[in-house]
Amino acid sequence: MMKKEIAALLLAGGQGSRLGVLTKKAAKPAVLFGGKYRIIDFSLSNCINSGIDTVGVLTQYQPLKLNNHIGIGKPWDLDRMNGGLTILSPYMKEDSGEWYKGTANAIGQNIDYIDKVNPEYVIILSGDHIYKMDYSEMLTFHKRNMAEATISVISVSYEEASRYGIMNTDNDGKIYEFEEKPQNPKSTLASMGVYIFTWSILREYLIRDEQKKDSDHDFGKDIIPTMLADGRRMWAYKFVGYWKDVGTIQAFWESNMDLVKRIPDFNLYDPEWRTYTPNPVKPPHYIGATGSVKTSVIAEGCMIYGTVRNSVLFPGVIVENGTLIENSIVMSNSHVGENCHLDQCIISEDVRIYNNVTIGQGDNLPNADKPNIYNSGITVVGEGAEIPEGTTIGKNVMVDMDARQEDFCSSKICSGASVYKGGICE
Repeated sequence: MMKKEIAALLLAGGQGSRLGVLTKKAAKPAVLFGGKYRIIDFSLSNCINSGIDTVGVLTQYQPLKLNNHIGIGKPWDLDRMNGGLTILSPYMKEDSGEWYKGTANAIGQNIDYIDKVNPEYVIILSGDHIYKMDYSEMLTFHKRNMAEATISVISVSYEEASRYGIMNTDNDGKIYEFEEKPQNPKSTLASMGVYIFTWSILREYLIRDEQKKDSDHDFGKDIIPTMLADGRRMWAYKFVGYWKDVGTIQAFWESNMDLVKRIPDFNLYDPEWRTYTPNPVKPPHYIGATGSVKTSVIAEGCMIYGTVRNSVLFPGVIVENGTLIENSIVMSNSHVGENCHLDQCIISEDVRIYNNVTIGQGDNLPNADKPNIYNSGITVVGEGAEIPEGTTIGKNVMVDMDARQEDFCSSKICSGASVYKGGICE
């Protein structure tokens, strides 16, 4: 039996429903980010940079893109015989088979895998956060305190605290109380969803939790409160640096814009802490005589004949003459025609925008069909869609994946409207 000091379990099966059309056919960790990455690249890069070479990736919802991206882990140096990267999806057992019912159940269904790796400690990670963190420092903290569970926390503003699980601690960092999204927070130490457990202890709690009929089988709702109630040694590890949960359209857009602003502790090109990803084989980007780029991230293979400001363009994007793209994200191999104006948009992969199109103008009205998703002024165009020539599209509009020109009932799509593939025009 192999023996590892620590193994990582990366939860990457989330649907990411608050990202709307961006996750219609892909798990949230597989969504493109920052010009050439996918969201999961950050947690995987943190692992290998922290010296963790055994990683189980738990997948469930729409795993095809994620599995294709991860492969056998080669870009992260995780293609190893001893340890390495393993995809862990739900599977049929002798007497039953079921989907992962919660974060704790997902780990619990993979006890056999963890036992085979035989680690002394496990680190549980989410595959949908943007940050750079040295997990080895957190492990040192865990061992020094002889902790049975260590939870990474970040200081948030008092106004934000009610959105998170909050850890209340003694002066030395020992946790005495955990509150899930409290109305009146006692502290502002928000859980980052990064946990280190002593495996023998966690194993026992996972088995116990599985037998509870009324459990949500969740770390935040069940495992952590139960361990606290039992008086287990639990500590909060304070992380300082850039961290963002990109689970909403606005947070996803903001984090990409943070990259454009070159925030000092959010540098993806730090040679001391590289962020790895499979690299597309593309020529360098090209800016034509009529092209102009200011404060933007432009990936390989882009051809710019228009103007790009404060934006993130992924590999293979073409921007034609007379077009202005600002405050926007344009994903791989999309083509924006002549004399267009895009402002505060997220354009998915393989989108074709024909000439004289305006997107992102008008009143900031929430989306009529999904106001809880599209409400921050950002218009989102799904993968493979076509925008007909001369179309004007407002704010908080959703254009469906693979929508065709005939799906547009009008050349003017008002703020808060949606365009669906196969939609019926009346």
